[in-house]
Amino acid sequence: MLKYIFFDIDDTLFPSSEFAELARKNAIRAMAEAGIEETTERLHTLLTGIIKKRGSNYTKQFDELCRKLKVRRPARYVAAAVAAYHNTKTGILPYPEVPRLLLKLREAGYQLYVATNGDAVKQWDKLIRMRIENYFEDVFVSEEIGREKDEKFFAIVLKKINAEPHECVMIGDREDADILPAKKAGMKTILVKRGKYSEGRQIKKGKSSADSKIKSLSELPGILKKIWHQ
Repeated sequence: MLKYIFFDIDDTLFPSSEFAELARKNAIRAMAEAGIEETTERLHTLLTGIIKKRGSNYTKQFDELCRKLKVRRPARYVAAAVAAYHNTKTGILPYPEVPRLLLKLREAGYQLYVATNGDAVKQWDKLIRMRIENYFEDVFVSEEIGREKDEKFFAIVLKKINAEPHECVMIGDREDADILPAKKAGMKTILVKRGKYSEGRQIKKGKSSADSKIKSLSELPGILKKIWHQ
């Protein structure tokens, strides 16, 4: 019987891709308003390249942007960008259906957890800003576990909560980081098809390994009932 539900955060509980793009646009606009001598289009192109190369968790992206532009005194522009980026966080919200869904699942007796890659403080910050952190029994982040989400990551997490794989389901938007490693660990899986990975380019031969696929978490109660509570 299914008892434990694990959620990814980004593009699963909230529109991370949309938020990140908005935050970067706001940061670039702030740099322009601070007087940097470059077009916003050029800034956006360079910043996108840096993020693609370094990853979305790279903390020095605006410093590197200034280095590429050979800005002699970058502090003002970096500070403007960072302030605008973080000010965007005040508007962070989960997908509309998420708070009610989490409450419904808890009332149904499920134990809810988060399993995510990334920086622990940043991931907790997202949950707290969305005011959904108290719905979860615990939050497991790759930084604290000591490895990115893979089969061993999930084995470690299941041991921590004393759960058997067949009692668990992992819900996320990425085939490589959510579905495949959880499946290898013996868990059930549900792929959420939205966000930047929704087009399926990460899925070999175009076919997901997930036990089920959904476009919105509002579909989740019906899927759980249909598949695991027959």
